[in-house]
Amino acid sequence: MRLNSCTTVKPSAPTWEGCLPLSEIDLVGSVRHIPTISFYPPPSQNWLTSNDTVSNLLKKSLSQALVHFYPLAGRLRWISGSSAAGGGRLELDCNSEGVEFIEAESESKLDDFGGVLTPVTKYRNLFPTIDYSLPIHDIPVTLVQLTRFSCGGISLGLAIAHAVVDGQSAFHFVSEWASLTRSEPVKTTPYLDRKVLGAGELASGPLHDDPTGYYLPELLRDHDRDRHREVKSDDSEQTGTVETIMLRLRKDDLEKLRNKAKDSGDNPPNRAYTRFEVVAAHVWRCACKARKLSAEQPTSLGVCVDTRNRVTPPLPKGYFGCGAFDLTVTGFAGELVSKPLGNVASKIREKVKQVTNDFVWSAVDYLKTQPDLTMFRSDSLEQCDSPTPNFYYENPNIGVVSWLTLPLYGHDFGWGKEIYMVPGEIEPESSFFIPDPSGDGSIIVALCLQTAHVDSFKKHFYNDVV
Repeated sequence: MRLNSCTTVKPSAPTWEGCLPLSEIDLVGSVRHIPTISFYPPPSQNWLTSNDTVSNLLKKSLSQALVHFYPLAGRLRWISGSSAAGGGRLELDCNSEGVEFIEAESESKLDDFGGVLTPVTKYRNLFPTIDYSLPIHDIPVTLVQLTRFSCGGISLGLAIAHAVVDGQSAFHFVSEWASLTRSEPVKTTPYLDRKVLGAGELASGPLHDDPTGYYLPELLRDHDRDRHREVKSDDSEQTGTVETIMLRLRKDDLEKLRNKAKDSGDNPPNRAYTRFEVVAAHVWRCACKARKLSAEQPTSLGVCVDTRNRVTPPLPKGYFGCGAFDLTVTGFAGELVSKPLGNVASKIREKVKQVTNDFVWSAVDYLKTQPDLTMFRSDSLEQCDSPTPNFYYENPNIGVVSWLTLPLYGHDFGWGKEIYMVPGEIEPESSFFIPDPSGDGSIIVALCLQTAHVDSFKKHFYNDVV
């Protein structure tokens, strides 16, 4: 891999400048940059000239896109000057400092990567690396890496701070950027006012206990398991290595799981379980089995819920920010693995159903009253953020994020649609659900687990479908 250049792309026209307050939903869960990589076949040469290269086209259209999506050209900064002084709260300085655009070359060919089932660790050189030792106001909100391969194919790596956008907003930006590259107009103007989620405002209602359940169970030790000493969790590798895996569930596998869930459980559903509900339930059960959790071990499944259509009125079309946040579903490992799949899917459905307008605003108000939001994060924008973030997944818990309904594919920048796309990184004990790029109805489960549990997880993942 050879890095050829690094330039800064700024909006092509003047944009609003000032500090944009972030909502509480922006400031919890993950706040670091979320990388994605899209792979494209070799561009056709008949529409390129010597002075009109792929990189020049992308930089020109990116500068145009930043006029509409100008928060992406800004910089985050701590309120009150530091994380500790401001309770970990951030604001977005819309100062048009720009997007970092990196150009690289690789001697590899697209075929060398093996496709969508290749573990994401193989792609580490294909997306921008962020130096979190820098002051936060020096770190670009958005970074792009264009990599050319020896076969003529290219990849486009994108990293945007999750404190600024979630997946829905990130792919909205990519879609509009692609349209502008093809000389087409923006289809959906981004809605940039985050006050619709209470950004910069005081709590609006009476205080309640934390409705989201951010605090996660810990792994029980022997003295906590006196009643079941002969059944121990496989926690010998609790601090050991982790491994990423990409597993495919074909359309017929999904139908088997959905039928299995529908026909089992204590309370038959009044409507069929969704793909997300059954796959999340399946992953949770398989993780419990692979880890050999004791029957009395409490365990949580973290799920990411989009609030855009759950608040009243719904968030405006094109809302550009974080509209999704994490909440946890909790149960006991013995119950999860011994009862039918339908029981687990029902537990997930009932928890997600609680995310109503009142729930969302109660959660926002609760977070507004907290002196330190770093305790509700799974990561940090500094190398030494104190206190240590509390909301991160580890054995006996696991997180699932669904990208099944996001516009991941079809981003044609003028040389054809992507072959496939993948997340660049996956946090330990977390997973993404991604639609298969073939469009055949299959799902890719991208997962990061402790290495000691991977083989057992794979076995249960496929054997338990039947």
